[in-house]
Amino acid sequence: MTTLRIGNASGFYGDRFDAVREMLTGGGPDGGLDVLTGDYLAELTMLILGRDLLEDPATGYAKTFLRQMEEGLGLAHERGVRIVANAGGLNPAGLADALRALAARLGVPARIAHVEGDRLPPRDGALAANAYLGGSGIAACLTAGADVVVTGRVTDAALVTGPAQWFFGWSPEDADWHDKLAGAVVAGHVLECGTQATGGNYAFFTAHEPAALRRPGFPLAELHADGSAVITKHPGTGGVVDTGTVTAQLLYETAGARYAGPDATARLDTVRLTREGPDRVRIDGVRGEAPPPTLKAGLCRLGGFRNEVVFVLTGLDVEAKAELVRAQVTDALAGAAPAEVRWELSRTDRPDAATEETASALLRLVVRDPDPEKVGRALTGAAIELALASYPGFHVTAPPGKGAPYGVFETASVPVDEVPHTAVLPDGTRVPVPAAKETRALEPVPEPELPAPLPAGPTRRAPLGRVAGARSGDKGGDANVGVWVRTEREWRWLVHTLTVDRFRALLPETGDLPVERHVLPNLRAVNFTVTGILGAGVASQARFDPQAKALGEWLRSRHVDVPEELLVNRLEEQL
Repeated sequence: MTTLRIGNASGFYGDRFDAVREMLTGGGPDGGLDVLTGDYLAELTMLILGRDLLEDPATGYAKTFLRQMEEGLGLAHERGVRIVANAGGLNPAGLADALRALAARLGVPARIAHVEGDRLPPRDGALAANAYLGGSGIAACLTAGADVVVTGRVTDAALVTGPAQWFFGWSPEDADWHDKLAGAVVAGHVLECGTQATGGNYAFFTAHEPAALRRPGFPLAELHADGSAVITKHPGTGGVVDTGTVTAQLLYETAGARYAGPDATARLDTVRLTREGPDRVRIDGVRGEAPPPTLKAGLCRLGGFRNEVVFVLTGLDVEAKAELVRAQVTDALAGAAPAEVRWELSRTDRPDAATEETASALLRLVVRDPDPEKVGRALTGAAIELALASYPGFHVTAPPGKGAPYGVFETASVPVDEVPHTAVLPDGTRVPVPAAKETRALEPVPEPELPAPLPAGPTRRAPLGRVAGARSGDKGGDANVGVWVRTEREWRWLVHTLTVDRFRALLPETGDLPVERHVLPNLRAVNFTVTGILGAGVASQARFDPQAKALGEWLRSRHVDVPEELLVNRLEEQL
């Protein structure tokens, strides 16, 4: 069976710099790659690149990628590896020009192409507005002979669906077109966050040897012509690939049974995972449906200005100290208070502590306002003037500074035919990329049939995470928490125990927010979406954990009544 070996070397802007070289050289003589991808874009990244572009119109792309290509272009050329990355950000044409100049300087005959059209006309005061494109433009560039393809905003999975269409010659005329594309979408989603698929940020990391996870290798997929894939990594690299690490990544930043994108809608409730061998997990059975008639668009705009002060409260009477300084700052800001004032007391202190730090709690004050003056001198003056006039032991973690601008990320929908998806080939030819031949508004997936609950038996109070894994993340102002278990009996307990009401009770911060639960029996998982918990998104830093990265770990730490048989089984495994 012809196989496309496609690896990933970046999960975000700032990921391990050496990963490009590691992925290009780590496969050995018979284990090389056909395509190497890199995902550099996230909601916060688009805001950062937007700021760069305002300062210098020649920038707006991920500069790290250009530096990685100083070595990567030559290595890829020697090994016949195509490179596909969304590092173009807000200026893919600019990055393509910079790569051509680099290739000429290095003497590497690399053919450079790029994909554009995702940039939308300014709307609603946005600094940048971008539609999420699919992989067809990438496929057109590779078909025209490109060695390197850089894009602006495409879906993360498009970095795999594009090369798959090129390599296998998939066509909308194929009877199983959507199924094959959906399989590539799922493989792309597993690869997109790099080492999160190979043991990074993994809930059950203590089940593996610590040395194995010190430097996880980056993942690769062996993709087949029918859309099935095997997730693995280069031999000898760190980390681990098993059904748990792949399940965790499948649940990351997803919601219900349908994972909709511009190439196809992947039915996550049809995904089958099978351990094929050490560090090898097969993905198959994925069913696909037509994509929706609209594209997701991301809008980045300036939200205002913010500032913060963290007061340290040490020793006795922490609550009274917090109440005093809150009242003093409130009085000082009276008449000119910022539009939003938020206090949060974190009880990091311990009684009879052996060190001063462990005897201290943190009181965090965050303010926001459209006017930078209201979060600048007014706040710093109010805080610092209390240095000798407030609670005993007064100090702060850092001197307050000027207010800083913060961004807001919002999503919108744009009709597919309003977005000029364009492939700019290595010779400069501009090729319009047609929209999906078939689109469809999707009906909700019926609730799956649930297994019978476990018979009643003795239980023990224990953390949920003794049995269940979790992974959480952000989408704008919303968060998702995917929770899964590893055996059928654990699944029979989890699916009947972790309801929306129980979820809200375990995470009281979600109590007043809309929460939805989605059941995925094939993955033995339930996936929760919490609307609005992150305010205006990561850049607004509305929460202590602004991207909800640890929301799942908080949930796993909460105590529930667990059947003793499940706890005994887990203990025996560890022994």
